[in-house]
Amino acid sequence: MSELQVYIVLGVFATVILVIAFNVIDMAVAALVGVSVLIALRILDEQDMLSAARTAAGPISLLFGGMVVARILSSTGLFDLVGDLYLRATGGSGKRFLLLLIAIVAPLCAFLPNATTVVLLAPIIIRVAVALEVDIVAPMVLTAIVSNSAGLLTLVGDPATFLVGSSIGMTFGEYLRRVSLGGVVAVGVVVPMLPLLMRDIWQIRRTLPAREPRARLQRPIYAGVSLVVLATMMALFVFGEDLPTRIVPPAVALIASALALLVGYASRVESTDSVLREVDWKTLVFLGAVFCLVQAMTRTGLLQVMALQLYQQFGTQLSLVALVMIAGIGLLSSLLANVPVAAASIVMVKGYLVAAEFVPDIALSDQFTQWPPVTIPVFVGMMFGATLGGNATLIGAAANIVSAGICAREGRPVTFATFLRYGLPVTLVQLAASALYVLVLARVSH
Repeated sequence: MSELQVYIVLGVFATVILVIAFNVIDMAVAALVGVSVLIALRILDEQDMLSAARTAAGPISLLFGGMVVARILSSTGLFDLVGDLYLRATGGSGKRFLLLLIAIVAPLCAFLPNATTVVLLAPIIIRVAVALEVDIVAPMVLTAIVSNSAGLLTLVGDPATFLVGSSIGMTFGEYLRRVSLGGVVAVGVVVPMLPLLMRDIWQIRRTLPAREPRARLQRPIYAGVSLVVLATMMALFVFGEDLPTRIVPPAVALIASALALLVGYASRVESTDSVLREVDWKTLVFLGAVFCLVQAMTRTGLLQVMALQLYQQFGTQLSLVALVMIAGIGLLSSLLANVPVAAASIVMVKGYLVAAEFVPDIALSDQFTQWPPVTIPVFVGMMFGATLGGNATLIGAAANIVSAGICAREGRPVTFATFLRYGLPVTLVQLAASALYVLVLARVSH
């Protein structure tokens, strides 16, 4: 690729980021126009598009499958029951409202992709916020931040985490042993920040309306079968890779979406058309387009140059490289969608480890899984940088985009600056805490 083409790619990248940051045009449109420019200039060709599609297939399948399951569950009436219990549990306290929000969101994100959790829980959170006379923007931003952070609890909680883990052959169980405690820390540091970031809500005291008759399930069998689908999905996430046929998480999500659609069709409660119509296609299109933009970055050779620069600057000091991953990828993930950033970073880090002679050249292939224990903290640093860096801005993670879309449909659009006001302070504290965790992990791994 010529030097001029490298500058064009960087220019397109910067332009897409700026027009999204300043809300000039819709983010999906901006990303698609950026890709179209690179195609028109013959910087991206058919092979590049296919390569981007292969990389994007796993994360997008996770999101799509989760969205479909969430849409079917939303029509069961279960959320009315949970929403009623949630509201009563707050006792009219804004403090309890925020703390219970974290307690509800975090466990679910251990087994469902974070954007899916936002879709599932948004009706409940909005209902309680309205009852407490609270603006829905701050609670929905918090929902996105907590869902991203709790995505670190398991391998399938966040598409970026899954992408990094699967690229080195990390199993669900290995992830629990090495990374999950860091996810607990990431969620935990949010709690003491709430009185500062959301002081108005934290101090609220409202008198709840008189207790109404408790909502009842109108279709208990339909709700029960839908929950079975959700439970099957979670079970396969945990045990699917250990089965003789080895079912990987993206395949699990697609299987679950098919079962959910079948339940809706057979029960005649939800038509397939209505379910698919309400899938957040804009988020999926945006992610697909950004993967193409990252593929253009890969073609420039910048990632390979950066890999060599890492080696020249830090040699074989893997602890320092892990910290650089947290800071550098965290910054990039706040400016771009974190999943494509993670995809690009994998190429760079593998190149560095080959240059530093920790692994042979064959490690650059997707099939290599024999990573020395001392290299694992570097990949864990990538996970923290990508997942938590995505908390900083509106476009940093799919959950953020989904949350903002829900707010917009409720008549309360979220600007880039508004999300940044909440997301940036949390991200800085979380990245600092994760740096300490990775340093401890690196010491244990030696």
